[in-house]
Amino acid sequence: MTQTYLITLLPGDGIGPEIMAVAVEVLEVVAKQEGLSFEFTTALIGGAAIEATGEPLPAATLDACKQSDGVLLAAIGGYQWDNLPRHLRPETGLLGLRAGLGLFANLRPAAILPQLIDASTLKREVVEGVDIMVVRELTGGVYFGEPKGIFTTETGEKRGVNTMAYTESEIDRIAKVGFETAQKRTKKLCSVDKANVLEVSQLWRDRVTAMAKDYPDVELTHMYVDNAAMQLVRAPKQFDTIVTSNLFGDILSDAAAMLTGSIGMLPSASLGATGLGVFEPVHGSAPDIAGQDKANPLAQVLSTAMLLRYGLHQPKAADRIESAVLKVLDLGYRTGDIMSAGMTAVGCREMGRVLIEALARS
Repeated sequence: MTQTYLITLLPGDGIGPEIMAVAVEVLEVVAKQEGLSFEFTTALIGGAAIEATGEPLPAATLDACKQSDGVLLAAIGGYQWDNLPRHLRPETGLLGLRAGLGLFANLRPAAILPQLIDASTLKREVVEGVDIMVVRELTGGVYFGEPKGIFTTETGEKRGVNTMAYTESEIDRIAKVGFETAQKRTKKLCSVDKANVLEVSQLWRDRVTAMAKDYPDVELTHMYVDNAAMQLVRAPKQFDTIVTSNLFGDILSDAAAMLTGSIGMLPSASLGATGLGVFEPVHGSAPDIAGQDKANPLAQVLSTAMLLRYGLHQPKAADRIESAVLKVLDLGYRTGDIMSAGMTAVGCREMGRVLIEALARS
């Protein structure tokens, strides 16, 4: 009997609809190959939702996501919404989605593909062989801590406040994901904090250290976030799995992404306790190239592979997609962001076409 999965699609803004169209085509092909079936529901989020409904995360969108087996998100945001009140900006819709679905763990891989090693701005000997997984806490920390806002002091001066806060249980659950992820890789876990100046980071370090006794096969190290940022650029191969807080993870995962030469190549998975996840590229909505067939759809396609692997537990289907991506790179096809001398330049739609051909031959 064919397994049917209900997938909610959130194309969002900018290049989102273009790269989502490629991902859906890829999913449909691999479904036939692996005896799977997908039912797709498309919903609004971000700027597109603001234009249609006046809010960045309509209740109908959150309900659709809760009823699905997995959520595939493309990109949100754009210049035209930057001056809206904070609660109406596209990014608030993304934060609301994560909180509404209880997605507390974000997995962001940054692996150097041999075909793209010369696209990195760092020397080959620095980045060759890099394979890092950043495990970022998603629903706590400075983005969600209270109090927050812009207040007027007694002297009439404006004062902005954000609170970095974590409970023991919030730290424990993300640390568990970090240790278990490390166990599946090279059994090396680096916990990143700022315990030398932040009390919340001291609690973080204490809890992660305490949990280490439950994972004797994992080598645990600690690093301050400023040093970690420096080491990612200086000697990235020392890292395997990194676990860190919401703010630090947001910053470090983008830094790790650029080791690969293009943030347009990297997927991510946001997971919760229920098993329902949101899978999305690390890159943004790139409004400057939206609608011009210039977008790189590969991060979206690889996010689809993460949906299959981590969300739907279909590793063979995920393997097919990842192998197809490597094949088209081996054949020399490149979008503008990863273009190099001697390669064949293609747009978003053409990259999708050659991906489908590669899948058909697998």
